[in-house]
Amino acid sequence: MTTGEKIRYLRSVEGSLRGLQRELTQQEVCALMRRELRATLSQAYLSQIESGARPHLSNRTRALLARFFNVHPGYLVDDPPGYHPELLSELRAQEDRLDLWLIAGAERFQRDQPLAQALLALARHADSRRCLLLLGKILETPALLDRLWNAMALEDSGALAAASLPGKDPRARRKE
Repeated sequence: MTTGEKIRYLRSVEGSLRGLQRELTQQEVCALMRRELRATLSQAYLSQIESGARPHLSNRTRALLARFFNVHPGYLVDDPPGYHPELLSELRAQEDRLDLWLIAGAERFQRDQPLAQALLALARHADSRRCLLLLGKILETPALLDRLWNAMALEDSGALAAASLPGKDPRARRKE
């Protein structure tokens, strides 16, 4: 979040805290600062900060805004790229997007119930990314897919028929 976005957010919160049921305008912020803190900031300067035209604040401006909004001055800086205020890493955010993609795939292939169920099981797993990476490694290893399929003793003929490729029976043993 940029400093400008934070100030816009703080104006909204401050308006609610003051019982206005709306955000404070930039003009109101400047007038309240003058009256309550005996210090001033022009509306034009505040507008430039919020729009990003002035990405850096002077120490005086940062301290004044922090006092008015009752926040730590360190809050009024741009967040670094990839920073999330929640305890959520970038990898976790990617995993969430992956899970949503898997769920959308399950909905798209709902007529193929075994496939849809497999996609949903992947999406529900705590580490769906790792599951897919493992599947990739399995597919890179010749004959491992068939060996695992047979070892799992998947006897549900409907699931096997739906999941097998045309002309291939995953239950058939390879002749070596």
